[in-house]
Amino acid sequence: MSSPVVFAVFAVILISVSVFYLFFYRTWRRKRELSEPFPEQWRPVLEQQVPFYRRLPEPQKEILERFVQLFLSEKDFYGCDGFEVDERVRLTIAGHACLLLLGRSFSHYDDIRSILVYPDVYRVQHAWEHGMIVHEGEEVRAGEASSHGQVVLAWSECEHAANDSHSPHNVILHEFAHQLDYLDGSADGAPPLSGEQARHWQKTMTKAYEHLRNTIEHHHKPWLDPYGATEPAEFFAVLTEAFFQQPEHLRHEQPKVFNALRDYYRFDPLNPG
Repeated sequence: MSSPVVFAVFAVILISVSVFYLFFYRTWRRKRELSEPFPEQWRPVLEQQVPFYRRLPEPQKEILERFVQLFLSEKDFYGCDGFEVDERVRLTIAGHACLLLLGRSFSHYDDIRSILVYPDVYRVQHAWEHGMIVHEGEEVRAGEASSHGQVVLAWSECEHAANDSHSPHNVILHEFAHQLDYLDGSADGAPPLSGEQARHWQKTMTKAYEHLRNTIEHHHKPWLDPYGATEPAEFFAVLTEAFFQQPEHLRHEQPKVFNALRDYYRFDPLNPG
């Protein structure tokens, strides 16, 4: 058998195995997981660690619980710098992350494989270009997301989100919003959209992004965390934090942006019922 034929046969087998896993085995595995009752001891932890959970009506609580159940069965958690990942840590992260999917599909997190958790903010070596010069140095981070299926979080920042439901900062929502942004292959501040929704998103978000940058440049108090002005990808992530953490403020300051996010997430944080 010639090499091209062998390669073609191998490619067909590989594609067949992939299709089987994606459309049959994964579906079967998830149905099996959800056939098990949601662990009763998890509910008090969600009540304490995910403030938004307490506000949800029962049907949406059930959706969140199913997604949390799948999340914990499929994603691997790793403690870094000696940090111990226990049930409370896993439920806190899964509960906040799955809030973003209440009106969408759990399949949006299919590519996420692992969550690394540091006890506190951590330092990484970082290189950046300025003109023709490449600079290197250390950068302190509270979290980061990767297009390779990995999310990194600082637990101290996660706890802050759990303890203050109205804080403008929620590192879990922020990093998992980046994961949604990656779904179309690039972190550009626009998750996968099409047709009129995509056109409306582009127009609304571009105008709001430029307004935020102009506000900061003129030394006025911005309507959003200034970090959102660094680039469109961060704008979307910071907006997601505001949408869930401070929805009244966001709707008051930027009603069109609020409506665009509501349409994308298919969820209204001001009227979760």
